[in-house]
Amino acid sequence: ASTDELKEINSLDKSLMEKVALMESLSPEEKQTIYTMLDAFIGKRKLKDALSNVLQDVK
Repeated sequence: ASTDELKEINSLDKSLMEKVALMESLSPEEKQTIYTMLDAFIGKRKLKDALSNVLQDVK
């Protein structure tokens, strides 16, 4: 990985960590909304990956 790529990754991780830290200041209801949304997106991604694997196995 080039230096520029590493810089980009580190800044992304830092930004994500800052957001996670700021989430701690939200109300329980706001946090629950974010967790629900994350679960939905992650679940959708896992389902998509699982279906993709099944379709590849069929070929």
